[in-house]
This record gives sequence, structure tokens and C-alpha cells, in this order.
Amino acid sequence: MVTLNRIYTRTGDAGSTRLATGAPVSKASQRVEAYGGVDETNAAIGQARQHTAGDPVLDAILERVQNDLFDLGADLATPEQHEKPEWEPLRILDSQVERLEGEIDLLNAELSPLTSFVLPAGSPAAAALHVARTVCRRAERSCVALMTIEGEIVGAPAIKYLNRLSDLLFVAARWANDKGKADVLWKPGATR
Repeated sequence: MVTLNRIYTRTGDAGSTRLATGAPVSKASQRVEAYGGVDETNAAIGQARQHTAGDPVLDAILERVQNDLFDLGADLATPEQHEKPEWEPLRILDSQVERLEGEIDLLNAELSPLTSFVLPAGSPAAAALHVARTVCRRAERSCVALMTIEGEIVGAPAIKYLNRLSDLLFVAARWANDKGKADVLWKPGATR
């Protein structure tokens, strides 16, 4: 259980923070960038949910995703170490990725077929979900960049989760555009 009694600690005033393991790290580290990107994705989804409250199917999916993103942030804030920590670290599991795939299939089954690329537009919910999708892709790139640093480990399910989540957000945006009927489609060369 998490208990937050103090909001400010002043410990980060010099540009450092602590990982969940207690290890100090620069706020500019790639690991902090990675879990910060996940937090930003979560906030973007929270903003999108201001427009999905009337859709019980979509809003329930997004609420579950927001909880998963806290799990992912905890995963990234607890790097794998040679020594076993005193507690069992929270990690993203393949079952969470599989659940996303099932939700993508559920939503996509009711969408009209695509005939062109979709512009990030349409209803307020769809536009906000497209923003969340692009923020998610940036978080994914940050996690992949972290993986390329020698000695840094990111679990495969974490990367898979972000990859599937951006797909889910794309499908969710189409769902929010009257199940694809109100999508705004790209017209190649139309503005020449």
C-alpha cells in the first residue's frame, strides 16, 4: 500500500531523485525520462477520458489502462539488479499485454473498414485519444532508448505493452468517431 503524507521533500531540488530501490539518479537520466513518458501518457489518457465518460465500454478500458500505466511506471522505477530486493517488484506481465490485444479486437470488430490513413481529428474524444496515442509512442521510444544503454534492463512485456497501447489508442479514437464512420481521412495530394 502506498501512503503519501508529504507532497514535497526538497530532495530533488538539486536535480536528482531516487528510484524505487532507493538509488539516487539524475532527473535527466533515461530511466526517469522513460517512466516520466509513461506518466505523461497516463495524464493524456486522463484528459481523453473527460470525453469518454458516456461510453461505458471505452471508458472502462481506459480506466484499466490508467491503472496498468501506474504498474508500468513502478516497473520502470525499479530497475532489475544483481541483488534480489527486499520486496517483489511490480512488473508488467504478458497477461496485461494479452488483455490489451483482446480489447483491441473487441473494439476493432465493430469499426468500419479503413480506406485511407486517419487524420488525428474528429470528435473531441477521438482527437484527445490521438494525442494520447502519440504521447504513448514517445514513451515507447524512451523505453527503447533506455534498453540500448549498457546495463539497463527493460522487461519485454513493458515494451510490448506500450506498443499495443498505442494500437489500442488508435482503435479507441476510431471507436470514438462513431465507430469509424466519422473518421477524418487523409486525401493524398488534395492540398497541392
